[in-house]
Amino acid sequence: MTTSVCTLASNPTHYPSFSAYFRTRGTVLLRTARSLTANPCDAEDLLQTALAKTYVAWDRIEDHRALDGYVRRALVNTRTSQWRKRKVDEFVCDEIPESETPAGTDPAEAQALRDAMWRAVTRLPDRQRAMVVLRYYEDMSEAQTAELLGVSVGTVKSAVSRALVKLREDPELTPVR
Repeated sequence: MTTSVCTLASNPTHYPSFSAYFRTRGTVLLRTARSLTANPCDAEDLLQTALAKTYVAWDRIEDHRALDGYVRRALVNTRTSQWRKRKVDEFVCDEIPESETPAGTDPAEAQALRDAMWRAVTRLPDRQRAMVVLRYYEDMSEAQTAELLGVSVGTVKSAVSRALVKLREDPELTPVR
């Protein structure tokens, strides 16, 4: 975790309950942030920003049982703001640099397939990736995903459908016969 968030959480004189929350839920929240970004360092920065926003709003949050939802919303909103601000610096290439990984019953092969799937998810456009992560990794319903992202259920359905088509067509995920 980045030092700024750790510093906030390690200073219990302001909000001891925030420190306790950070200590118990920090790892889970970092996993969610990593699901929304392709780079682990960006995920830490994203979580730091979301936790800083949570820290500032700590007194205004009435139901502390819903903190995970509040922080997830801050994560998604912050990431959405980043998409809108970023300049396009992606380039299309003919070949995907990762090699194909065959599926199998061997635990190493199963892990390799999970890794390949995650790489394929990170190659999705940011908005589609966020929707796939919320729907399938965070196990949210279409309605919950739509509400969290501030879009219609139809938008979630169509974006997830397009993302699944891309994942099905990903050559790294094609089984070897």
